Amino acid sequence: MNRLQPIANFLVILVFGAIVLIEGAFILVPLVWGVFFAFALNPLSTWLEQKRIPRGLAVFFSILLVGLISFGIFYLLLNQMVGLIKEIPEIGNNLQTKLSRYLEELSSLLGRDLLDPANEFSFLPTGDFNQALVETGKSVTLAGIVPLYTFLLIYYKDFFIEFLIRISSKNKDLILNWAQDSGRVIQSYLVGMIRVTAIVAVLAGVFFYFLGIKYFILFAAFVAILNLIPFVGVFISSFFVILYVFLTTDSLFYPILTFAVLWGIQLFENNIITPLVVGSKVKVNALAVILAILLGGWLWGISGMVLFIPLVGVLKITLERSNRLSPYAYLLGDDIPVTEELENFWKLLRNKVLKK
Repeated sequence: MNRLQPIANFLVILVFGAIVLIEGAFILVPLVWGVFFAFALNPLSTWLEQKRIPRGLAVFFSILLVGLISFGIFYLLLNQMVGLIKEIPEIGNNLQTKLSRYLEELSSLLGRDLLDPANEFSFLPTGDFNQALVETGKSVTLAGIVPLYTFLLIYYKDFFIEFLIRISSKNKDLILNWAQDSGRVIQSYLVGMIRVTAIVAVLAGVFFYFLGIKYFILFAAFVAILNLIPFVGVFISSFFVILYVFLTTDSLFYPILTFAVLWGIQLFENNIITPLVVGSKVKVNALAVILAILLGGWLWGISGMVLFIPLVGVLKITLERSNRLSPYAYLLGDDIPVTEELENFWKLLRNKVLKK
């Protein structure tokens, strides 16, 4: 019974922690985003402070600069999104026409009638307008809280450092090194992913422009932003972009070409751009990344799918600081072991299998 007590305690803490994360998402999600943006904007704010600008103004100007750039990009994308929404009924009609044509061809090929006149497609927006309005208001509120969190976290950074010093009087160097390494992981990940997003957006935008896609800026941003969600985002973005190209062109060549180019960009980004720009600061293996995406999506939705990847990197750094928990940090890492003991183990296992 005593042996099961630590496992029971761990499961209770795990379940309780999940409940807290889910129920407190409205407070915790903008706070975590604020922490991440604070680490990302701290170098710019520090540079302005070195120019003898008061910290409050330095932080304000840093957030204002990023806010203006973000607003300009959002306004440009919003204009294209409005135009795309106006064309949804026409796009829906195109889909019905093309599906009918392809089903007719498939029916003649198979000798069976696959068309069902009773089925009609509807591409007009549906759902509860009031619920959508509430969710929009909640999103706007969260977007307004994040800059406030960012400002306060940067402005009171000395206060938090002093707190860490006082709470860790015996292990001051250990705690400060952990905070410094964690901050470096978060900062390098965010800044690197912003650069990767910009590069992917430019590559996709140039291709969409020469392909003649009307809303090429919107789709390029869509592909680049969803690319922040590893493994999952590229499937979602590729599907919708290829569907749009399929519905707005007369040949199957263009959707196939779009598929090939998007996956070419994805391979180029994964194997060349990200290793060069982001580096290996978040040294976690692919399995841990996939689990972080699924867990983050379950707890916090889209924000969790993005935030949990660097959080796993921070967790790995934290576990490495403990001799008792360091094996779990190794389990999250991407270092492939090549030792004599491991080779002997596999040789012994192969010999046993061959004898059977």
